[in-house]
Amino acid sequence: MTMGSLTVGNEKKLQKNKQVVDENAPLLPSKRAEDADHVDGFSGASFAGAVFNLSTTIVGAGIMALPATMKVLGLGPGIAMIIFFAFLTEASINMLLRYTRAGRTVSYGGVMGDAFGRIGRILLQICVVVNNVGVLVVYMIIIGDVLSGTSSSGVHHSGILEGWFGEHWWNGRAFVLFVTTVVVFAPLACFKRVDSLRFTSALSVGLAVVFVVITAGITIIKLINGSIAMPRWLPVITDMASVWKLFTVVPVLVTAYICHYNVHTIDNELDDSSQMQSIVRTSLGLCSTVYIATSFFAFLLFGDSTLDDVLANFSTNLGIPYSSLLNDAVRVSYAVHLMLVFPIVFFALRLNLDGLLFPSSGPLVLDDTRFALISIGLICIIYLGANFIPSIWDAFQFTGATAAVCIGYIFPAAITLRDSQKIATKGDKVLSVFMIVLAVLSNAVAIYSNAYSLFKKSEDPTHS
Repeated sequence: MTMGSLTVGNEKKLQKNKQVVDENAPLLPSKRAEDADHVDGFSGASFAGAVFNLSTTIVGAGIMALPATMKVLGLGPGIAMIIFFAFLTEASINMLLRYTRAGRTVSYGGVMGDAFGRIGRILLQICVVVNNVGVLVVYMIIIGDVLSGTSSSGVHHSGILEGWFGEHWWNGRAFVLFVTTVVVFAPLACFKRVDSLRFTSALSVGLAVVFVVITAGITIIKLINGSIAMPRWLPVITDMASVWKLFTVVPVLVTAYICHYNVHTIDNELDDSSQMQSIVRTSLGLCSTVYIATSFFAFLLFGDSTLDDVLANFSTNLGIPYSSLLNDAVRVSYAVHLMLVFPIVFFALRLNLDGLLFPSSGPLVLDDTRFALISIGLICIIYLGANFIPSIWDAFQFTGATAAVCIGYIFPAAITLRDSQKIATKGDKVLSVFMIVLAVLSNAVAIYSNAYSLFKKSEDPTHS
């Protein structure tokens, strides 16, 4: 978006708080929605609202996979790795923000365009679309599994509604997801400012905390009555296969903090963008605390029986009073949490798809027809995907995880190595090389391990 399309008030805001965008600057995005603070009368997002929105972007379905990393690494190395990747994520976001300020751009695509031209911007948008569509389909599948049950493994696992009311047409998967889409997703997708989602984001983070509190309470009760043992603090290494298995947790940890595609949108809506680094640190600190607490208490509770998706552990008897009620509370809170994460991820998906399809058009938020058509089209695709693909975890790891590490680590590092603004230090470049190597190796491990798993399943007659 050029400066000519900004309102006078918005132009003053940019002059006060951001480096002014030169309307003739090359390689900047043209007429994009993310480049404007477009709503009249909007005085700027609050610090707390920005923290909740960024935290909600981070904490999604990945929280349920982290306890399984403790089973592989042990609590000591596992917690250390969660903290390490939080610092690595902060470094990658700071790289983006520094080049944003130096290049006077206002979007992630703008920074990529500044470094690598039109191809760089398009590549970033493709990765965001691939990643976010995969993430949202997974979210909807999990919501369907929790509420209506699933038979994807060949054995039917009852959902909460089926357990409460029995099997009826109105609590079947397709109808429940349709109602959820119409009642929850569609209204929240209509908001044109990410700051409008601050209350649902706060509730979403609160529900993640509820999950941690319930899990911690159950664990403490079982510790007191002596029904669980102390967990392993170190990994079990017996042969080279066990050493190789340690690396399979890296993709989970790499993708646990991906939020980069919403950083600029949140930054642009702040009244004072100098707060952005503090917002990033606060959000990462909050999410790291939730991640560590979830991983610690869930692994302590289930031990070596911890499943890849720890939510599945809460479908069995916990061995304490009101076990069934607590299981339902955990699953319902998590399903609602994902419903409220959906719109914040959808927001970035819609912007980037619009950038791919209509790169020269005016701001999306000023074109109600285009805004509605893209929103409806995306919601329909995600809904159909969730209904016709019973389980897409393997596909998600092949595509979504690869796109996610590009967004979170490879692209920020490549921008720094390209150093179009000549501001990178030697330390920045060393860190960038490390991030690229780590991201590439983690993806290679993920793809190899998933391909090997699928190959073994195809050979195993019990899976045929």
